[in-house]
Amino acid sequence: MAAAQVQRMSRLMVKTLRDDPADAETLSHKLLVRAGYVRRNAAGIWTWLPLGKKVLDNISNVVREEMDAIGAQEVLLPALLPKEAYEASGRWEEYGDLLFRLKDRKGADYLLGPTHEEIFTQTVKDQCTSYKDLPVMLYQIQTKYRDEARPRSGVLRGREFQMKDSYSFDTTDEGLAESYALHRAAYQKIFARLGLDYRIVSAVSGAMGGSASEEFLAPAAAGEDTFVDCPACEYAANTEAVTFVATAADASGVGPVEELDTPDTPTIESLAAHLGVPASATLKNLLVKVDGEIVAVGVPGDREVDLGKLGEHLAPAVVELVTAEDFADRPDLVRGYVGPQGLEKVRYIADPRVAVGTAWVTGANKADTHARNVVCGRDFSVDDYLDVVVVEEGDPCPACGAGLRLDRAIEIGHIFQLGRKYADTFQLDVLGQQGKPVRVTMGSYGIGISRAVAALAEQTADAQGLCWPAEIAPADVHVVAAGKALQTEVALEAASLLADAGLRVLVDDRAGVSPGVKFTDAELLGVPKILVVGRRAGEGVVELKDRRTGEREELPLTDAIARLRA
Repeated sequence: MAAAQVQRMSRLMVKTLRDDPADAETLSHKLLVRAGYVRRNAAGIWTWLPLGKKVLDNISNVVREEMDAIGAQEVLLPALLPKEAYEASGRWEEYGDLLFRLKDRKGADYLLGPTHEEIFTQTVKDQCTSYKDLPVMLYQIQTKYRDEARPRSGVLRGREFQMKDSYSFDTTDEGLAESYALHRAAYQKIFARLGLDYRIVSAVSGAMGGSASEEFLAPAAAGEDTFVDCPACEYAANTEAVTFVATAADASGVGPVEELDTPDTPTIESLAAHLGVPASATLKNLLVKVDGEIVAVGVPGDREVDLGKLGEHLAPAVVELVTAEDFADRPDLVRGYVGPQGLEKVRYIADPRVAVGTAWVTGANKADTHARNVVCGRDFSVDDYLDVVVVEEGDPCPACGAGLRLDRAIEIGHIFQLGRKYADTFQLDVLGQQGKPVRVTMGSYGIGISRAVAALAEQTADAQGLCWPAEIAPADVHVVAAGKALQTEVALEAASLLADAGLRVLVDDRAGVSPGVKFTDAELLGVPKILVVGRRAGEGVVELKDRRTGEREELPLTDAIARLRA
């Protein structure tokens, strides 16, 4: 076994901090900066310092090994990309302000790649011409760029970030399903090796398109994603993918529509109080613009419209709220008193809870007036049903009906069955077995490499600092020389022996630094095993500590080395 490297802290560029950065809100942001793993250059832009780069590389190596194991081939595509490919797919416009756009000296348009479906498709079109060339799976580990409006939480949401993106190319839908399954299994192995607690949840494809989509989420308080899981079955989903199945109601006993004088009741709260009815008996009608067209969205009055969910359902269309100017242009739409009955030239979308036969109190399309006994299917019709309400704790599980639980998580991976969306755009065909062109079908699979660093920090850190899983830690053993010349000499000798055994060693041999500071830094840096060479070094006795459990034991140096080697 080849000897591993010994990193001496006396020569290592690492500066630890006692206090949290003033702008840090999440645990990972605080600790990665305090431990000297990363340094902020600008909003959403980070330098990976030596220890942080080792962790980043260790995660990349795990990902690379598992991708290679399923037969995927590594490539490296450019980050600076010409406009034309993204214009052809429509994403030059769809991405909007998220794209970093620039011009070269000749005035040609370019972008910094946020993701590479288009370029991979073009690459395969150029390299693969026959069914014999497929299936093929390609991947890269590369820096991506997105001009986030509010970069925050350290490396969790940056404008520049490390990502593994891979793509599969098959001639049949069955082949795509197999490639998808291979990636899914590889992701499970990757996240298990990284030591991440994760959930696989159903997701929506949104602007990516395709027939199937799943997210890999790491539960954490700092997570920006909300997901649901069911305590009674195995159902789990991103809140945007949760569905609700409603059954038609019997409206035979509901009387005719009755208009009510309801002055100064433009909100659900004021209306419910005025009439003495629960908010759930009212129908809320939110007006939005979808690619500039006014659309009404109906949900029960006690629920909120999830605009993110609505946007995912309607992607790639742009969804935005109507303005006062829009109301001024449409006098038939009375602000605060809109009802679905009698609406003209307005598409009506409703949540499934607004089922046929349900009766509601809703706007009468007149100022200070509402209507009672407005029945879906009798007095108004729904153009499209979409699950658009904000999911709440206790909502029924779509699989078994039990109450759902809500939790926060960090998205660490996402897999899509894209189908032929990009193949159609770029006419990606190969010659089939029958001698005729066959349209290729694709999958897209991403892992956030730099995001995984933050997710691990969030999940594994404790009150003392970082606490890395063994496979991705910057070293296997942190040797601390807690004393003067003798302790330092023994510590360096122990480090050399451990390195000869193939262990990665970080040794704190800094002169003029107190044992207390060294102990604190060892806890903060988070290496799995800490070997303290202290007051009993002259007797050949050291202390071996497990960083995660806190268990410690004094034992002869030779025994400690033998145990660490094992």
